[in-house]
Amino acid sequence: MLNDKALLITGGTGSFGKAFVKTILEKYPDIKRLVVYSRDELKQFEMSQQFPDNRYKSIRFFIGDVRDQARLRRALEGIDVVVHAAALKQVPTAEYNPFECIKTNVMGAQNLIEACMDSDVQRVVALSTDKAAAPINLYGATKLCSDKLFVAANNIKGARDLRFSVVRYGNVMGSRGSVIPFFLEKRSSGVLPITDPAMTRFNISLREGVDMVLWGIENAWGGEILVPKIPSYRITDVAKAIGPECKHQVIGVRPGEKIHEEMITPSDSFNTVDMGRYYAILPFGGNYTIADYCAKTGAKLVEPGFSYNSGSNPHFLTVDELRGLIQTEVGPAHSA
Repeated sequence: MLNDKALLITGGTGSFGKAFVKTILEKYPDIKRLVVYSRDELKQFEMSQQFPDNRYKSIRFFIGDVRDQARLRRALEGIDVVVHAAALKQVPTAEYNPFECIKTNVMGAQNLIEACMDSDVQRVVALSTDKAAAPINLYGATKLCSDKLFVAANNIKGARDLRFSVVRYGNVMGSRGSVIPFFLEKRSSGVLPITDPAMTRFNISLREGVDMVLWGIENAWGGEILVPKIPSYRITDVAKAIGPECKHQVIGVRPGEKIHEEMITPSDSFNTVDMGRYYAILPFGGNYTIADYCAKTGAKLVEPGFSYNSGSNPHFLTVDELRGLIQTEVGPAHSA
């Protein structure tokens, strides 16, 4: 799929980016070029030590910001596939600095879309978040707006062989800024802060996230918001898995935080299809009909009013399953 192709990933020095680059270099040794586009020179330097150019001839590191459309255009020269992972993601930070988040997550998305239109890019997959469904915080609202921009971009691509699609998933286990590294750090104090004992979240591993993006690159028609079928966890079970002897201190929900996360709302159900491994929220009034999509992919329209919510999800991880996953995903030296 990607051998002899050129791929660029924005935000490529983040947790997802590093896992994605590692997978690409292992799975597609004949990839023509793999461009890591991000703002932080130190993170790029550190990543270049992990993937030295004398061993990985295809990799390139571009300093650049998605806010800079001219730099994006330069970086996209000769690129076939784009994965958009750049974003400001911290909920409290976005609440305090809203327009900075808008500049990156919304205006940056539009910059990338326009730059792709002006190049020979053929496939674009943008990463979203469960917080974009019925958002109550600024971060989620910006990602919903970003999702809408990428979906609608398919309407203005003209005759170009270009498809834009979105991948929406929950919390990545062990990623920077997530609850598991935070709990691991706090475990030695004997107290783990719990925002709300009823809180639940979706969970996905980096590998599953990477696999889903690769599936989208190869199979998306353009305009879909792809959603994986993944388990949920209770925040109290994560605390038990990491610090079984620790006390729980309830500190209250942070600004813009939900008790349960949602990836598909009841309003989305009328244009959501079940593809077996994934759900897909299809665009209304796009370049194809829902009936045609179902006929050619084998997908089935979900029941009206269907929603996909971390609190009502039928699959919850147990404490033992969480402990095993933490050991696998984060490392045995850090597990409980």
